[in-house]
Formats: sequence, structure tokens, C-alpha cells
Amino acid sequence: MKAEILSLRIVHDGWTKFGLAKVRLADGTEAEREIEDHGDSVGVLPYDPERRVATLVRELRVPPLYVSGEQSQLEAPAGLIDDGSPEENARREVLEETGLRLHDLESVGTTYSCAGISTEQIHLFLAPYRTTDRETGGGGAEGEHENIKVVEMSLSDLAGMAATGQVRDLKTLALVLALQARHPRLFAAEGDSREVALTPDEGARPGQ
Repeated sequence: MKAEILSLRIVHDGWTKFGLAKVRLADGTEAEREIEDHGDSVGVLPYDPERRVATLVRELRVPPLYVSGEQSQLEAPAGLIDDGSPEENARREVLEETGLRLHDLESVGTTYSCAGISTEQIHLFLAPYRTTDRETGGGGAEGEHENIKVVEMSLSDLAGMAATGQVRDLKTLALVLALQARHPRLFAAEGDSREVALTPDEGARPGQ
């Protein structure tokens, strides 16, 4: 016997949708399970292979603020998929959040972010860039109150944070490990390993 959903009752329908599913399990027993549905998403780790740095963002995440008082999280740029392909959405999100216009995307894969509760599948990408690809200061879409701070940090420092449990965001951890596995030569320690915040003036091209 295969497991199947017998019924689904929606208990909240807003930005995200919550439902209670009545499920018949493979052994024939019935159980109730919760489902959260807000659509699929993309996550991207932009990196400069020449300078051996990555561009990430810091922003407030209210659930971590509620659980442990964290004022911000260091993350790879990410966002929900609207219209278009995952690749199109990945490029749009990175441009909005960091000011980088991406060209090449390397797919890492598509994973469930939290299969025990959520339907979300996140499409993960690595993306090389150059300094000339930075068009604006980033900061997020206007009107969404994201208050994003764009930061650059060395890949060796980022790998060190991942190895010591300081990367708290799962998609970001997965992307850092994927970049290490696929392009290990980029992680030789050299250069300045400090996290550097980019102001809007520093992020934009001359004359913008």
C-alpha cells in the first residue's frame, strides 16, 4: 500500500498557506500532518574567482530574533520564485539585494528546505562575478523593508565560519560546501579576510 493524502483543510491562507492533511500511511493507519506552503525559491552564492571573495547579505530574520534574539543573519542572496525560470529569478534577486548583475549560473541542485513541514523547494546556484558586474549598491527591493546590508568577505574566511558552525543559514552552508567541493583552489588563504560592508556609494559603478 502506498501512502496517500485523504483530505486537506486550510487553516490559514495569507503570504504563506497552512493546512492540516489527513494521511493514510503505508501500513494503513491514518494520521494528521501539518503542511506549510509559500512556493519555491532560489538561493545564490556570488563569488569573485579573481579576488577570492564572496558577496553575501546581512538582514533581520524575525524567527531567529524571536528564538534567540539574533539581530541579523549572514546569508547568500535568496528569494521566492515569481514568474519565469529559477535562473531568471536568481539573477533578479541578486541584482535587487546586492547590486550584482550575474551572467553565468552553476546549478548545485534543488532541495526541500524543510521537508517535515514545508513544500518549499529551493533551487541553489553558484555564480562567478567580476568587480565590473556591480551596478548598484543593492539593499533589497523598494518598499519591502528588508534593510539589507551587502558584505564581501574572503572565501577562506567564509569556509572557516562554515567549519566552526558560524554559518547559521542552511542554504548558505550548503552553497559554501558546494563551492569548496567543486572549486577547492579558490579557498587557499590569501588577502584580507575581514568582512567588509559595502555602502551604496561603494557598490555602484562610477557615475551612477
